[in-house]
Amino acid sequence: MTLPPPVPGNPVAVPVLALGNILLVTLQGDLHDGMAEQLQQDITDRIAHSAADGVVIDVSGVDIVDSFLGRVIAEIAAGVRLMAARTVLCGMRPAVAITLVELGLTLPGLETALDAARALELIARDPAAVAPDTPEGGT
Repeated sequence: MTLPPPVPGNPVAVPVLALGNILLVTLQGDLHDGMAEQLQQDITDRIAHSAADGVVIDVSGVDIVDSFLGRVIAEIAAGVRLMAARTVLCGMRPAVAITLVELGLTLPGLETALDAARALELIARDPAAVAPDTPEGGT
């Protein structure tokens, strides 16, 4: 299958793949503002139309993380949680994990796994489970 060429002025969308009832997103390199907004919209639309149980975000292709990327991932996880699905972040390199800690980004609502295979198993094992950290005052 050939993908259509990118439209000038529009960011290239990040693919959201469906693997049964789980959505898989693989981040590669930089995620710009427009791409981040489009990705959030694509994920929530796909959950709404497919009744997906979870989203796996693979960051193994990300060398550097900054506060923007951390915020985008946290916002995606919050939106997914509101739609009664789970988010598992996987493939994090040690340097990326250290940077997130140094930036003080806790990424609430995210579960983690070492790789995509383990992340898929985690969601498939108990699809009804919801991330344990409900914001204060939430139900």
